Amino acid sequence: MRILFLTRSFNGLAQRLHVELVALGHEVSVELDIADPVTAEAVALFKPDLVIAPFLKRAIPEAVWRATPCLIVHPGIVGDRGPSALDWAILEGEREWGVTVLRANAELDGGPVWASETFAMREASKSSLYRREVTEAAVRAVTRAVQRFAVGGTRTEAIDTSAARGRWRPLLGEQARAIDWQNDDTRTVLRKIRCADGAPGILDRLFDVPCRLFDAHGEPQAEPAEPGRVIARRDGAVLRATRDGAVWIGHVRREDGADALKLPTALAFASEVEALPDRSLDAFVPADPATWREIRYEAADGVGYLRFDFHNGAMSTAQGERLAAALRAATERPERVLVLLGGADFWSNGLHLNVIEAAESPADESWRNIAAIDDVTLAIIEATDRLVVAALQGNAGAGGAFLALAADRVWARHGVILNPHYKNMGNLHGSEYWTYLLPRRLRSGSIDAVMGHRLPMSARDAAELGLVDAVFGDGQDDFLTAVRTRAAALAAAPDLPALLLAKQRERRRDEAVKPLRAYREEELAAMRRNFYGFDPSYHVARSNFVRRVAPSRTPLHLATHRRGGRTPAAA
Repeated sequence: MRILFLTRSFNGLAQRLHVELVALGHEVSVELDIADPVTAEAVALFKPDLVIAPFLKRAIPEAVWRATPCLIVHPGIVGDRGPSALDWAILEGEREWGVTVLRANAELDGGPVWASETFAMREASKSSLYRREVTEAAVRAVTRAVQRFAVGGTRTEAIDTSAARGRWRPLLGEQARAIDWQNDDTRTVLRKIRCADGAPGILDRLFDVPCRLFDAHGEPQAEPAEPGRVIARRDGAVLRATRDGAVWIGHVRREDGADALKLPTALAFASEVEALPDRSLDAFVPADPATWREIRYEAADGVGYLRFDFHNGAMSTAQGERLAAALRAATERPERVLVLLGGADFWSNGLHLNVIEAAESPADESWRNIAAIDDVTLAIIEATDRLVVAALQGNAGAGGAFLALAADRVWARHGVILNPHYKNMGNLHGSEYWTYLLPRRLRSGSIDAVMGHRLPMSARDAAELGLVDAVFGDGQDDFLTAVRTRAAALAAAPDLPALLLAKQRERRRDEAVKPLRAYREEELAAMRRNFYGFDPSYHVARSNFVRRVAPSRTPLHLATHRRGGRTPAAA
């Protein structure tokens, strides 16, 4: 079928649905929700059999839903209505939640239901639940709804919702989320911050400055302190006392300036945080697993596991330097298999664009940031005395996708999305030694096709190209269990010494043909033009991205229906 996505942004859920429906043989085009006339024109141009709205914040125009069946993906259980579905579910401690696919009509979230799925809730942020449980449930529900439509067309009947327990709930406002530091326990504080994580953030005060809080983690071993007091720092976060413990607050957005950006807390409040006691934890020192830290190493069965769980997968200069140091330390360990687990939601997404944007010189910070990530990549490539596995439990994009290719094996969970390209960020050239790594990996297709694709690809698609070696695991726990089993088998394999010897010989041959230093210099020469040259595309794209500037049109790599040269209607 011809399916048009109408979405506020091409977010992770929209990307996942896109690759899944294309894999099923559907022709999918995307229109960003910019204005009603633009939407109507997109429908007229593409003439879809079905419109799907993965992520909207306003109603579909009546003229559109009356003429073409439109399915809304709502992140709530059957009967739930309103704009803050997942927010309320987290705040109220729901144990089970779901996704509902309903046909648009004149009633907000009140149309006939065509499919629904439920899932068990985790104690996690809204963003994390959305990327994992909501996305997986949405894929199942949308796929089923599309199959039903393919059979029944416009005559498809709604499913029975007489036993629905959902209800209408209004926009979750600031007052309902507000933290009472004197009286709220740790669990309540976490739920309040987590229910607003991603957007809009919890409005609060830190160091007596109004700001919004994000990225919260409980601390199981906090010493008693006055509730609300900031008592320590670690990895760019601050530890703030609650009435029965404490929470780490990793990111904030100050509300006392006109150009506020979401930043690591230690950067947003540099002088205040610097004065706090440093509670840094070495990645290799055993500690309570519930104790938050960005980088952690553990070993079992002859395998070393290195986690680097950076918020939203973005890696700043400081984080890259810490990770490179941890990798170098890991190569001094006796384990001969090293598994890079990245983060739970994202393996890596490369440059930390918000930190770059906030710098006095974004160009200089871009240069420092890419140098740090290149050093991480180099440390992986040069770890020739062990097998290195990149285990992607979460998505990977831009520099993070190419960072994974530095490993000897790339394993990915079913459902992982990769974006192995840079061009969407203002035609950025990219580094991370991709000009060395990609040609060595590619089994089909061309380098130009991969780098110019601009669209997400599934782990399955990446495996066909040779970018991924194995795809397995139906969920996070299943994937990690299988990773441990496979990694232990590698470590115990009798041919491991021979594999390592072959790896060392190949590295020496490659170095003799063209040194890694030459690849890096060539890539950085192109990156220098991106950062310091006359073309401001990268700086404009980065600024728009971090400030969430609404696009004025849908890019042509998404809107295939607009490639005939027609101009969008005026907004």
